Amino acid sequence: MNIKYSSSHKKQEPESGFLYIVGTPIGNLNDISIRALKILENVSLIVCEDTRQTKKIMQRYDFNNNLISFNEHNSFKKIPKLIDDLKSGKSIALVSDAGMPSICDPGENLIKAAKSVGLKITCIPGPCAAITALASSGLPSSKFIFEGFLPKKNSERKKILLNISSNEKTTILFESPNRLKNLLSELKEYCGGEREIQVSRELTKKFEEHIGHNINEAIVFFERKDVRGEITVVIKGIDKKSKNSEFDYIELKKELHNLINAGLSLSAASKYLAKKNNLSKSIIYNMY
Repeated sequence: MNIKYSSSHKKQEPESGFLYIVGTPIGNLNDISIRALKILENVSLIVCEDTRQTKKIMQRYDFNNNLISFNEHNSFKKIPKLIDDLKSGKSIALVSDAGMPSICDPGENLIKAAKSVGLKITCIPGPCAAITALASSGLPSSKFIFEGFLPKKNSERKKILLNISSNEKTTILFESPNRLKNLLSELKEYCGGEREIQVSRELTKKFEEHIGHNINEAIVFFERKDVRGEITVVIKGIDKKSKNSEFDYIELKKELHNLINAGLSLSAASKYLAKKNNLSKSIIYNMY
């Protein structure tokens, strides 16, 4: 690999005993930095989520190195040996399949273990799907919440969706192609179909797409499609002006469910809450 390096770091990299957290492309291999390539070529070994993905970078930039698989199935077993390697003076690069390590991947466990024993860690920044999608969405981006993949457990999932529905900050989610349609239906239920949203697919790749002005539009777009590719969802937060009424709706719906669970009929619970909140019974009734 014939690339000229200019060093702006305090010492020549990579340094002995360092764990390098290296950002890699999220799709377009041209997005990798010169510094990242230098580290990947010259460290003692590369710890990667999927060796096949890292080999694509090595083939593209014509270099070789020692690769170690490190994923959700084997990461905890391999951490002790990697910590010993660092203590012995080896330099290690940690990479994920795409983007920044430790963001929704097992790399965070190795970083935590290295920090706990006082090893030296430095980050080589690179692309991140969450920030790329946010920057291209046109939605408020000064304050945001990143939730990653929503939990599969129903109670935990509902709690987060409820928070998203009433939060003023923009929310960023990851989702798999086969679960996207279900997520959009859930977001419509909790946030309403008019909530602004952008679904980004295949970021930085040939078939990159940004879909949907709001949740309803996104649902219609994907309704009869076979969804493929990496998905990032950006959801606008609730406007301050409407926050109070939206929050009241959520609390009212919760109170309705609590009354029914306590033994009241839907009709009786709706009548009680309608009178209590000066609303029509039909509005309350249709919340269930």
